[in-house]
Amino acid sequence: MYNLEDEIHDQFSRRTFLGKSSAGLGALALASLLNPSRLFAASGENKAPGNPHFSPKVKRVIYLFQSGAPSQLELFDYKPKLETMWGQDLPESVRKGQRLTGMTAGQSRFPLAASKFRFAQHGRSRMWVSELLPYTSKIVDDLCFIRSMHTEAINHDPAVTFFQTGSQQAGRPSFGSWISYGLGSDNQNLPAFVVLLSKGRNGDQPLYAKLWSNGFLPSVHQGVVFRSGPDPVYYLNNPPGIDRTSRRRMLDYLGKLHQEQYKHVLDPEINNRMAQYEMAYRMQTSVPETLDISKEPDYIFDMYGPDSRKPGTFAANCLLARKLIEKDVKFVQLYHQGWDQHGNLPNDIQIQTKSVDQPSAALIMDLKQRGLLDDTLVIWGGEFGRTNYSQGKLAKDNYGRDHHPRCFTIWMAGAGIRKGMIYGETDEFGYNIARDPVHVHDFQATILHLMGVDHEKLTFKHQGRRYRLTDVAGKVVKPVLA
Repeated sequence: MYNLEDEIHDQFSRRTFLGKSSAGLGALALASLLNPSRLFAASGENKAPGNPHFSPKVKRVIYLFQSGAPSQLELFDYKPKLETMWGQDLPESVRKGQRLTGMTAGQSRFPLAASKFRFAQHGRSRMWVSELLPYTSKIVDDLCFIRSMHTEAINHDPAVTFFQTGSQQAGRPSFGSWISYGLGSDNQNLPAFVVLLSKGRNGDQPLYAKLWSNGFLPSVHQGVVFRSGPDPVYYLNNPPGIDRTSRRRMLDYLGKLHQEQYKHVLDPEINNRMAQYEMAYRMQTSVPETLDISKEPDYIFDMYGPDSRKPGTFAANCLLARKLIEKDVKFVQLYHQGWDQHGNLPNDIQIQTKSVDQPSAALIMDLKQRGLLDDTLVIWGGEFGRTNYSQGKLAKDNYGRDHHPRCFTIWMAGAGIRKGMIYGETDEFGYNIARDPVHVHDFQATILHLMGVDHEKLTFKHQGRRYRLTDVAGKVVKPVLA
């Protein structure tokens, strides 16, 4: 006859004495239920959550990830040379035989395409910005542009995965999960890592849960997706016939059962799972309150634009991001799809920038007027750039651009970042980096540094080796630090 108690003891007998006595995990797991921000499965060289390696300049991050790869040549990186060489082939001496995607590798010609859109200098810093971004142009003195980003990944899925997890292969913990693991939470009623999704147009590159996965880290550090609509988090509400009192009583009994099982099998995931149940119970009250924008004044909606009243849009998610960091959510990740413009780029990029320009700028202004930009970092950018030559047929009013990992632009604003600065430079063709390259791992190391974390010390032992977000590379880009 099946006997649960016998099975538990059998599982325990297969574990070594070392596994039982190694780290006092029971005490740590219990502490995670009482105060999850103090749970840290770490070795001697690591610091406990809530206690960074050194004094942080950033408490919270809002990452506005533009999935599909915005064209830096249409937005930020002005190249007059392309205007004078319109339609001529990209010189082989510039391309240097570099890797191409299968979409343009078979082209017989690589005709150079200047941006159709005008550029102008703005602000005291005299930043070059495209006419496509009139709102961003007004806040350039608060921004730090990195024009020399580069990556090895040349296709969307590995490139996005690389930015979010530090590896092109799936399975590693995401950026937000590492932050949650290393620094814990400042709000026990909301997750440390929240994900918001929006689309600029249909048919773009898909996004997968692996991008906000905890990977091999404890499951309490997984990103939680907040959706638009009456049920923002799946399975959060009580089922029919169950009230809050009954839910509380059920969790109390379930917690006792979990602790009894843990005593025998010493599996930390038992307590991680219970911590998630407890968080879900607290979120039943905190999430509806946080996501309620009905009390926002009209001038705030006007600032973010008309789409901010439409749940699920990029503008609405920018407004929610501000509300979340007001509640001390540590890492808010916005993914906005629609930037993969291999053809018909002039038309499509106008639609795309119209949906993101005003709310992105409004977020910076809103945080600034509330004093939140003093300890919050905002990041804007995609997974790679676009080519300076046209994919397929070139026409003045209709051209496309292929993937380009060799150089592209992101911007940052807020705590710890120099204002009104351009770091890095591309060549006159906008094809190669001419000065101060910044790799994906350098970018990740810099963000961790701003949050008070040494990227070489934030590690987790898995399958016999210690992993970190930056793998075995990465250096802090100190010139961009305030």
